[in-house]
Amino acid sequence: MGSETTRFVGSVPELYDRLLGPVLFAPYARDLARRLPARAHRVLEIAAGTGVATRELLAVLPRDAVVVATDLNEPMLVEARVHVSDPRVQWHTADAQALPFPAGSFDTVVCQFGLMFVPDKLLAAREMRRVLHPGGTLLVNTWNTMSHNAAQHCVHQLASAAFPDDPPRFLETPFSMPDPAALVELAREVGFADAHVETVAEVAEAPVAADFAIGLVRGVPLWHQLVDRGVDAQAFEAEVTAALVRDFGDSPCRSPLSAHVLVAVA
Repeated sequence: MGSETTRFVGSVPELYDRLLGPVLFAPYARDLARRLPARAHRVLEIAAGTGVATRELLAVLPRDAVVVATDLNEPMLVEARVHVSDPRVQWHTADAQALPFPAGSFDTVVCQFGLMFVPDKLLAAREMRRVLHPGGTLLVNTWNTMSHNAAQHCVHQLASAAFPDDPPRFLETPFSMPDPAALVELAREVGFADAHVETVAEVAEAPVAADFAIGLVRGVPLWHQLVDRGVDAQAFEAEVTAALVRDFGDSPCRSPLSAHVLVAVA
């Protein structure tokens, strides 16, 4: 994922955190935090991004806990440090396929909406299993199909219609792991004996549709793909805003979300 068109760089991290974090990601971050085992004390977070889930984990962990928050994209961690100054957090730039930690280092591993971006998912799952000590817990969420996440689906359709000969495909990546049975099988293949998936419905509630549109267009690497194709940014964002208002309202703008949550015990 080294291309600028697939990386969270430039203005993307700030817009992602401000306009999408509270709307798309915080509801599922709170869900993951509620699932932390009572014994959670040393937690590894993979694909921490701008720290949306990190904040929710810290809110429920004890004062002497440690969260090692990692991401492959350093610009996302730079943005995360702006918002999270808790001394319990250690930030690391790290590849989920080659975690720089000894075996059995953590009692809990958390990955919010990150596994879909890893090229070798089996290798990443093996690494997650390796760094957990026996009895440790893995918490991973992935998006359900794009059709179950209506605002994102709307943007994908509009972007594809704007460039039919060369449609931007970024949004296919975050929605590329919608099969709960495949998640369970992945966990079992790397040695988790106890694994199950729950599908969780939430609601994305944005205060204003226009800001949500900016986040959906400019707050993810889709923006780089649109720029490469010569998008008329104002016109496209106006089109997205109009579609969001039409389908989900304006203030607030409320659209359905759906994701799968894998819980596995080492």
